[in-house]
Amino acid sequence: MEIIGRYLPNLTQSQKSKFISACALYSAWNEKINLISRKDIPHLETRHFLHSAAIANFADFKKDNKVLDIGTGGGFPGVVLAILYPDVHFHLVDSIGKKIKVVEDIKQKLDLENITASHGRVESLANEYHFAVTRAVAPLDVLVKWTKTNIKYKLYALKGGDLQGEIDTLSNKHPEIRVKSYKLKASFKESFFETKKLLEVVF
Repeated sequence: MEIIGRYLPNLTQSQKSKFISACALYSAWNEKINLISRKDIPHLETRHFLHSAAIANFADFKKDNKVLDIGTGGGFPGVVLAILYPDVHFHLVDSIGKKIKVVEDIKQKLDLENITASHGRVESLANEYHFAVTRAVAPLDVLVKWTKTNIKYKLYALKGGDLQGEIDTLSNKHPEIRVKSYKLKASFKESFFETKKLLEVVF
């Protein structure tokens, strides 16, 4: 976990151990279920762990906050953020049941008591959350449609490429909602982050 340690130098020994264990668990699970591209496994730390952790550079999560992870897949960014924020509760949701089974297994083996995971569609949820997070699940206006009544403060969406069209579409539909765009290459020097952005949607 050299790269994680470089950018997150204040991790506790417990957090470091969890990241090391998570790397092994995801590598093993990916042999059984296609959670991520097999070509990404050698780059798991950068393209999935560090990418997910990028949210921590911008988020203002507080103790006992509730955070919804939309379309978590195998647990990104939710599992990573749960390691970084042990006092924040994360609800990881995905419409594919077998991926939620992976999340449940990783949650148990990493002893992440601040995670709950459920199989279903996020637009069907009735719960309320302080924040939402997601990685390249749907266009911005769709994400807002799914979560606008459930989220109190902000949505953090990790995306890549030219996003101005998505931002304009959302602004036309919801002029009251503010969107800030952050370029991740300003925080991370790896080439993977050259076109990656974090969109902060303020409800």
